[in-house]
Amino acid sequence: QLPTGLYKKVLVIMHDSILPYMNEPTLMIDFLTVAYGIGGAISLLALNGLFILIHQHNLEYPDFYKKLYSLLDPSIYHVKYRARFFHLTDLFLSSSHLPAYLVAAFIKRLSRLALTAPPEALLMIIPFICNLFRRHPACKVLVHRPNGPEGMSEDPYIMEEEQPSQSRALESSLWEIQSLQNHYHPDVAKAAAILNQSLSEIEDDISGLLELSAYELFDKEVKKKAIDVPLEFEQVRGLFGKKNDIFAEHFTLD
Repeated sequence: QLPTGLYKKVLVIMHDSILPYMNEPTLMIDFLTVAYGIGGAISLLALNGLFILIHQHNLEYPDFYKKLYSLLDPSIYHVKYRARFFHLTDLFLSSSHLPAYLVAAFIKRLSRLALTAPPEALLMIIPFICNLFRRHPACKVLVHRPNGPEGMSEDPYIMEEEQPSQSRALESSLWEIQSLQNHYHPDVAKAAAILNQSLSEIEDDISGLLELSAYELFDKEVKKKAIDVPLEFEQVRGLFGKKNDIFAEHFTLD
């Protein structure tokens, strides 16, 4: 048992300062799998080390995606390590061999959580979801389901279900993203509206969006140049407006 602070300090440097210098990195399997099962920020930080062991040292983790799915909770859009988590999640969901039900479950859970996410997170997660559709066309049924969300009396997706295979995500519709098309932030509404069109085959580069902050969004809005909106068709001349106005004939400022 280690203190939470020590766990975090070790896991932050595990992937680049510890594993590359070990003769047998597989000795860290037990430590990383236990850390991955703790939950919260510690599980997020353990992903980096597990990624190296899975891809470079043939680690088999049967319930890996189930645990990754369970890490998706409302706090995921607010945590300090959000960029690292979504970078790795993007890599883990990049394989074209993943079953459609699994990817659909991730899409639905991310979309449902997006309803309460801040704008800076939404501008990252919407392109993230679009990329998942590009990789896994079988999931597009969520967007193109006949009658869409209007034809459903209730959403069959079970948010509380821990098993992605039993969440019934493929039977659902992506009404959450449709709701975001009415978001108060115009950039978010514009990003969500892209699902109304046919997606291009080229994936969006989300690397520049992972670290997007609320300060950057605010700074961008402040620096926008205001557009002069004409309020009158004819330019005002004098106190009473138009050149040949009847009031101008009988009244003067002198």
